Amino acid sequence: MRYFMTLAYDGSAYHGWQIQPHSVSVQEQIQNALSTLLQKTVEIVGAGRTDTGVHASKMVAHFDLDETDSIDCGQMVYRLNKILPRDIAIQRIEPVGDEMHARFSAVSRTYHYYVHTSKNPFLRHYSWQVYGNPDFELMNRAAETIKEYKDFTSFSKVNTDTKTNDCTISEAHWDKVGDGQWRFTITANRFLRNMVRAIVGTLMEVGRGKMSIEQLRNVIEAKDRCRAGDSVPGNALFLVDVKYPISEK
Repeated sequence: MRYFMTLAYDGSAYHGWQIQPHSVSVQEQIQNALSTLLQKTVEIVGAGRTDTGVHASKMVAHFDLDETDSIDCGQMVYRLNKILPRDIAIQRIEPVGDEMHARFSAVSRTYHYYVHTSKNPFLRHYSWQVYGNPDFELMNRAAETIKEYKDFTSFSKVNTDTKTNDCTISEAHWDKVGDGQWRFTITANRFLRNMVRAIVGTLMEVGRGKMSIEQLRNVIEAKDRCRAGDSVPGNALFLVDVKYPISEK
């Protein structure tokens, strides 16, 4: 029996989602808690791999149990939240068809990235302070340009194990969310490692007048990470949605 788990976490204390040697991860925390409650080893598979310090207000993961291990989903949510750290919260657990896969069945993911232009002690943990006054209108035009492309090699970490660097971006825009506060929203069918943070860093180059939109096109078409802007800090990045085909759930 396969179950989908919807959860949220503050990634500040973790070296990303995925289990790795000698580092604490979100996946490891949840797997250990679930295995403890069920008194057997249970592995979970996430919808994606958020990097060190990155947060999620909506992550989806799946796990499998034998038919003899059927669970009360509401009670399991309660029991998991009782033993998990305060920076990880399970929101829902529900049974799904065996063909559903948290990662491969997802049709889109959405991320938010937050920036602010004035020093603010209450934003420092979850937003990136940028200096000066970037041209966000120009950055929005640049974001529209990015949607025209499929190959995002220029915004990916090098030497990854992905078979393709093609992604379909359906949404990319900046919105003002407060006085001197902005949010970048980006939705795609899939993302490469470090892709969102590299895109934000490159759009900032445009907003600061260091790169034209035509030069941005050249960067994307070069398929060379060295040509793009710096990767921005991970603490301001949030995975906020993962969508699945309604007919399959």
